[in-house]
Amino acid sequence: MNYQTPLARVRGLGSARQGSHDWWMQRVSAIALLPLSLWLAAYLSILPNVTYEQVIRWISLPWNTVLLLSFILLSLYHAMLGLQVVIEDYVHNDWMKLLGTLGIRLVTAFLTLSTVFSVLHIVFLGGHG
Repeated sequence: MNYQTPLARVRGLGSARQGSHDWWMQRVSAIALLPLSLWLAAYLSILPNVTYEQVIRWISLPWNTVLLLSFILLSLYHAMLGLQVVIEDYVHNDWMKLLGTLGIRLVTAFLTLSTVFSVLHIVFLGGHG
């Protein structure tokens, strides 16, 4: 026989208090991506008229490197949070939810490392090597 009230039975089983933090981080990253996206779109609009060497020089400028890396990191973080929410909301099998979340984090980590490496390779080696 269980003498607990309904509230006592569910206490501790609810929110991990992580959802509101993720929700805020999704909004903050979206707001930060707005000016970065406009900056990148403005450059990409002139891209057909520039040479490979000009692109390498443009990426190698310190502010452009910082802004490009910021755009990449924020985009991947924002995407990871969004995909995680989709899995948490629509996948109901616990082990598939865990596997999906782990997969998203691993793919995001790999993409983050490879894109940061690529930009830094361009900056320090000029795209050659």
